[in-house]
Amino acid sequence: MGSITGAVLKTLLLLSTQNWNRVIAGNSYDCDEPLVSTLSQASFSSSSELSSSHGAGFARLNRRDGAGGWSPLVSNKYQWLQIDLGERMETTAVATQGGYGSSNWVTSYLLMFSDSGRNWKQYRQEDSIWGFSGNANADSVVYYRLQPSIKARFLRFIPLEWNPRGRIGMRIEVFGCAYRSEVVDLDGKSSLLYRFDQNSLSPVKDIISLKFKTMQSDGILLHREGQNGDHITLELRRGRLFLLINSGEARLPSAHTLINLTLGSLLDDQHWHSVLIQRVGKQVNFTVDEHRHRFHAQGEFSYLDLDYEISFGGIPAPGKSVSFPHKNFHGCLENLFYNGVDIIDLAKRQKPEIIATGNVSFSCSQSQSVPVTFLSPKSYLALPGFSREDELSAMFQIRTWNKAGLLLFSELHLVSGGLLLFLNDGKLRLNLYQPGKLPSDITAGNKCVGLNDGQWHSISLSAKRNHLSVAVDGQVASAASSLGPEQIYSGGTYFFGGCPDNSFGSKCKNPVGGFQGCMRLISIGNKVVDLISVQQGSLGNFSDLQIDSCGITDRCLPNYCEHGGECSQSWSTFHCNCANTGYTGATCHNSIYEQSCEAYKHRGNTSGFYYIDSDGSGPLEPFLLYCNMTETAWTVIQHNGSDLTRVRNTNPENPYAGFFEYVASMEQLQATINLAEHCEQELTYYCKKSRLVNKQDGSPLSWWVGRTNETQTYWGGSLPDPQKCTCGLEGNCIDSQYYCNCDADRNEWTNDTGFLSYKEHLPVRKIVVTDTGRPHSEAAYKLGPLLCRGDRSFWNSASFNTEASYLHFPTFHGELSADVSFFFKTTASSGVFLENLGITDFIRIELRSPAVVTFSFDVGNGPFEISVQSPAHFNDNQWHHVRVERNMKEASLQVDQLLPKIQPAPADGHVLLQLNSQLFVGGTATRQRGFLGCIRSLQLNGMSLDLEERAKVTPGVEPGCRGHCSSYGKLCQNGGKCREKLSGFSCDCTFSAYTGPFCSKEISAYFGSGSSVIYNFQENYSLNKNSSSHAASFHGDMKLSREMIKFSFRTTRAPSLLLYVSSFYKEYLSVIIAKNGSLQIRYKLNRYQEPDVINFDFKNMADGQLHHVEINREEGVVFVEIDENAKRQVHLSSGTEFSAIRSLVLGRILEHSDIDQETALAGAQGFLGCLSAVQLSHVAPLKAALQPSHPAPITVSGPVTESSCMAQAGTDATLRERTHSFADHSGTRDDRQPHANVIGSDSAVIGGLIAVVVFILLCIAAIAVRIYQQKRLYKRNEAKRSENVDSAEAVLKSELNVQSAVNENQREYFF
Repeated sequence: MGSITGAVLKTLLLLSTQNWNRVIAGNSYDCDEPLVSTLSQASFSSSSELSSSHGAGFARLNRRDGAGGWSPLVSNKYQWLQIDLGERMETTAVATQGGYGSSNWVTSYLLMFSDSGRNWKQYRQEDSIWGFSGNANADSVVYYRLQPSIKARFLRFIPLEWNPRGRIGMRIEVFGCAYRSEVVDLDGKSSLLYRFDQNSLSPVKDIISLKFKTMQSDGILLHREGQNGDHITLELRRGRLFLLINSGEARLPSAHTLINLTLGSLLDDQHWHSVLIQRVGKQVNFTVDEHRHRFHAQGEFSYLDLDYEISFGGIPAPGKSVSFPHKNFHGCLENLFYNGVDIIDLAKRQKPEIIATGNVSFSCSQSQSVPVTFLSPKSYLALPGFSREDELSAMFQIRTWNKAGLLLFSELHLVSGGLLLFLNDGKLRLNLYQPGKLPSDITAGNKCVGLNDGQWHSISLSAKRNHLSVAVDGQVASAASSLGPEQIYSGGTYFFGGCPDNSFGSKCKNPVGGFQGCMRLISIGNKVVDLISVQQGSLGNFSDLQIDSCGITDRCLPNYCEHGGECSQSWSTFHCNCANTGYTGATCHNSIYEQSCEAYKHRGNTSGFYYIDSDGSGPLEPFLLYCNMTETAWTVIQHNGSDLTRVRNTNPENPYAGFFEYVASMEQLQATINLAEHCEQELTYYCKKSRLVNKQDGSPLSWWVGRTNETQTYWGGSLPDPQKCTCGLEGNCIDSQYYCNCDADRNEWTNDTGFLSYKEHLPVRKIVVTDTGRPHSEAAYKLGPLLCRGDRSFWNSASFNTEASYLHFPTFHGELSADVSFFFKTTASSGVFLENLGITDFIRIELRSPAVVTFSFDVGNGPFEISVQSPAHFNDNQWHHVRVERNMKEASLQVDQLLPKIQPAPADGHVLLQLNSQLFVGGTATRQRGFLGCIRSLQLNGMSLDLEERAKVTPGVEPGCRGHCSSYGKLCQNGGKCREKLSGFSCDCTFSAYTGPFCSKEISAYFGSGSSVIYNFQENYSLNKNSSSHAASFHGDMKLSREMIKFSFRTTRAPSLLLYVSSFYKEYLSVIIAKNGSLQIRYKLNRYQEPDVINFDFKNMADGQLHHVEINREEGVVFVEIDENAKRQVHLSSGTEFSAIRSLVLGRILEHSDIDQETALAGAQGFLGCLSAVQLSHVAPLKAALQPSHPAPITVSGPVTESSCMAQAGTDATLRERTHSFADHSGTRDDRQPHANVIGSDSAVIGGLIAVVVFILLCIAAIAVRIYQQKRLYKRNEAKRSENVDSAEAVLKSELNVQSAVNENQREYFF
């Protein structure tokens, strides 16, 4: 700013008690000279004045002339103060005062601008802020910097609110400077063509800037094309700008890339709009007003084969073959520059490189149409008509987003009734109603497109005698040729947009509510209505209108619906359709998917395919992957190169490159890897006379490329040390001179195989092989899926031990959308979880009381609070989940599964959350009301904060937090016990008949004919009294007074023995299916009595269906439940104690014993079918037999194979698929043995291979040793890969067999 003016402004600011506006100055040049002080009295005007001494000319800042300011005759919202700057000027700031020494001042106002004194436009501070805060007294100055600045001749101040103890009073000043511009007016048939020197421009660079204004919704602004169909076009379509770039490689003219960028909306409003296009190579920046679109093209986009001429306003050049319909631009262009050349200046000077076509003038014509805005549902415009005429007609244009609203009502004369013209569901409807008659209804308009699309639409209504018609956009949509014998005579008043209150005595009818939108060109009886006369009060009547301005705004620009949500709008708000986006919420901000497999696991989910959203509410889309739920949740990400690939005939000049494409983008993979605790990827590299490193100079001959696009020369199993492999670290390479087996350069197959586990380099994106060009030289590789486990953020936690302690992080930036989520647990009654402050804005989340969590915030509209109250206290030392979200439409708070609380955002209020302090976690900047307890998994807009790392260096805060089982222990099912871990918990399934991460996977077995499983508690109980094994609790002289038995079964055989428990004292328990299919439970607890029999004969239990049995005995009382519906309680007569249990038998009883005839018959038959989850108290015999974790006294006879009773029973197919369908590709950590492991890497096998060539006998010995080793290897493997390998791998295996001199017998063992 200039020195004098700057000093004046600084003095005014120091005297002002009002804070600066939120928008700071951004001009890089001096443009803040006072503009009002030099104006004449005639440059001021107003809607009215209280007296001659209160006139508009006295409204200069800090002046005391007249009454010391402007005051209107009546203080209402239809008053205005206007200044004429004489020509278009750039205005960068405004300042206001009240009337000098009075109680008259304005507390809020609108600022409007215009080039012509007609068709005014409101200035907006933010996308939804229309008003300026005004004065709090008469003399202080309130100053606002305008960003962006205003380029206009006329400015108008419209008071909205004022001192309630006074009236409207204003003194004003505006600051700015002269505005230079070159203007050209095109009439829709004219254009400019610029031809330039072909040596002056680059084919890969274009910079175009201009301003335009128009009333037409369509037209070509610029066009440049070439001979092969390449072109760049800027076109206005339906009030929006489209940048079309069609490009292709000059050598391949058929290969074109079409780019279609769209920006702006409602650009046909006869106001100036700025455009900037920057194209440099493949980068395109497209800016319209304050909205910008950046685009980076792919392929051969950087080259445009264009002619050396460009047209503006149309496509005038003859011979141009334009492949799309177009219309010339009708309006004004200003400051049109093409790569720094002032096109309009050249045209004015009639330079030969400019060819003007049609009528081109260098001044901008001004439209004289006067629009009117219906601001609210209570708005209306009442205009006088011509009463008692036998012809009724009206014409007007509308522009709106609303689907419904009254457009016109006219009362009919001589007959009761009226004509209603209104919008309903976006369609135009005409209704003629008369008392006692059915209403006549006509629907008009396009059936597919409604009139609520934000475009101008013309409507005409005509009624003469008994003929009625209505037209939309010039086309007669519908007509009623006969309405009965009565003629229609016009009434006296036409009501547009709505009806006045009934207190005015009007007969106006409005069945659909008021119209909100714009109207213009209103005609009644073929006479245009003078709306300026309406504004001045000399014609008609109105309420809540804004005359001489169309205040429509596009609330979907910019589109605040995130993640591809579809935006729709009404006059006052917008809505987001989040269907099929994977997100939810008012603005589609919140992901419906978890961020990791770990999070799914702790929701109780089993292995299967899941969508993962690695950055939560961030910009990355969710993607589908496989979660392998073991004790640790493994994330499995596949790619397109999982098959074995063989490579021949390569050299450094002709390398081979294999590329890997994953099911996710690199950005998604990076987010997933960063979130994981550990990642790994198995890379198997086979070689025969193919080296990894050049012996002479040490340069790499084969390498791989990871996420960072850097060449990596270490291989599977090695640390990121250059040119090393697993054998080099372990010191067992086949040639000790080298660090990799392949570098031995032997004419036989070997391999370097292992897991790559350095996260920063994963995943593998490319592998390059260059040393297979020599005779007999060959390589092969196979890359496994990317495997990641854990979630670094899920258990990341901190313990806050004092109220004064807190963690601080950088400022949270969530200007338009902000979400915060975390877990907490505490025993304290209150405390602040999180706080971030700005100058006036802030957010705070706190435990207000033991049962209340509160979210407080302010974005400039005053503080708001949302609270969730729970029927139970939150300070119960259990984990509770909190999620808050604040966006353009609403703020919400949800705690656990309680009903969320929602606070709608105020209409047309401030929307930007502007914070500048540090983010405080667990406390506040004042160190008061701090939180005592644990906070875990804190995420802000999908980004995790590392609480543990910050807690390590913060007094009063400790990393980590124990006590997870109190909240998550319920996830451990079927008798599993929750065990605390440093980060999280695990389920101990030792004493459960189930397995899996949550002890929820049943262990089932199919029993063939004559098979049995016997669990021996003791051979001779007297020798095992001191045993400490699991069975020892049944041993010795202990008498068992209670037991719990659970199992499921499925069979079609009767009789069958399901379960038999024996003792050394000839006591027993048997569960059988009798001949008739009934289920019987037989207790014999006294060797001298007959057994007690509990019989369930309500159905045939050998029906092939899955049945569940649960038996609980407490001394002499037995409670039995079958299939959760048949329940029975029985008192035993044979005894109350089970002494010295010997064994538990499933299936056939192999030994003869003293048992009843029914049990003996069933025991002889055994069991044929499926048994599942068998448990006797803490003993699980099937688990001990099929998945032994330690030696157990178990004997298995006959065919007993692990199976799934659930699957065989026809349960939910989706569950089966999730659990089992990925068995061949899950890539679990234990599934590490490749099919081709017959390629020996140990020296013993290599020695055997060499011996084959020399001595046949030694070869045979080597084969025998190899077979023995392979058998042991199979036993160690917990999971084998699929035997169905691809042809390339099969061929390689065959060659390996030949190399080992192994005949067909080997294939049985190796493959």
